[in-house]
Amino acid sequence: MKLTFPHMGTAYIPFRALIEGLAHEAIVPPECTQKTLALGARHAPESACLPLKINIGNYLEAWEKGAEAILMAGGIGPCRFGFYGYVEQEILLDLDIPLQMFILEPPCNGWRELGDKLRQLAHNVSPRQVVQAIRLAWAKFVACDRIEQLTHVIRAYEIQKGSTTRVLRNILYQIDCADTVTKVREAVRQGQSQLGSLPQEPGRSVLIVGIVGEIYTVLEPFVNFHLEEYLGEMGVVVRRQLWFSDWILHHIVLSTLRLKNDTHLYRLARPYLEHFVGGHGLESVAHSVALAKEGVDGIVHILPFTCMPEIVAQSVLPLVSRDYQIPILTIVVDEHSAEAGIQTRLEAFVDLLASRRQGRYANLHKLGGRGEDRKGTRIAVPR
Repeated sequence: MKLTFPHMGTAYIPFRALIEGLAHEAIVPPECTQKTLALGARHAPESACLPLKINIGNYLEAWEKGAEAILMAGGIGPCRFGFYGYVEQEILLDLDIPLQMFILEPPCNGWRELGDKLRQLAHNVSPRQVVQAIRLAWAKFVACDRIEQLTHVIRAYEIQKGSTTRVLRNILYQIDCADTVTKVREAVRQGQSQLGSLPQEPGRSVLIVGIVGEIYTVLEPFVNFHLEEYLGEMGVVVRRQLWFSDWILHHIVLSTLRLKNDTHLYRLARPYLEHFVGGHGLESVAHSVALAKEGVDGIVHILPFTCMPEIVAQSVLPLVSRDYQIPILTIVVDEHSAEAGIQTRLEAFVDLLASRRQGRYANLHKLGGRGEDRKGTRIAVPR
């Protein structure tokens, strides 16, 4: 069977490994472009979230490449993501696109339905091959995240603009080509060495900006207008709070085994949000509080237009900004968003953070260069 899936950041690399390990042909949808978005927006409901529209575009482009079926995750809770697969299925039926949909729902009410679909997908391979496919895919999830996390620091110190991104593309290609866990680990080691050998300016003064928000808009560069790359090339160390491997570990593996523990997130968010609101709404608040406590210079909160959980988070983040005296920039994206407008806002935000940093240094200089006042308390620089 020729299987496709939504395109989201570097996730195509482990998804390809998993599908091929289950003896299917992986049809990787092309990287998201304006054509992808236009296709999806043409056929999806106008009020639908941006990720759903791009998913539809992914499927149509993959169908043109010969895809026969779609692998899609399900969900629970207030977020509309739980309905994505079924809505997308109906849209494709209306278009007479004969793509079979495998919607993998979380096993909250038992394993039977999920087990039946997994058996359908793995009927041509042995249990040992299934385990091997999962191990290789997981190794690639972790490898991609580890390398990206390293680039978020190195890019801010690079001397030749764009050099980190060029090396990153090559490393991801090597990870994609690796056919064993050992080769994946070797690709990571070589990639770390390549990134470490890039010409850098270690003494450069950099800003630190945290990224929070809805997982798709955080992870897919086309949707967030290459936010992390753009900030890095302006001399900003990016501290992203959402990683695909973490999401799989906590929301699929540990949650399924009833071992997931969100106590620390609820504790951080409790002064502002006391209960789960779907999606990553609560996490956006909790992660913002954690980043503020770590002393980052600012936070970017990104979400798709009409995303209910993130709208809830957006409504309380000004309180976090006030209490911790930290600037938070909210970016809402839809099919009408323009790269020039987003970049202009980011440039203004970075200028604001740099001015605040200079003001903080001036205050420290007056106090004798120490990071504390005479009582040892942390200095809060007014906005």
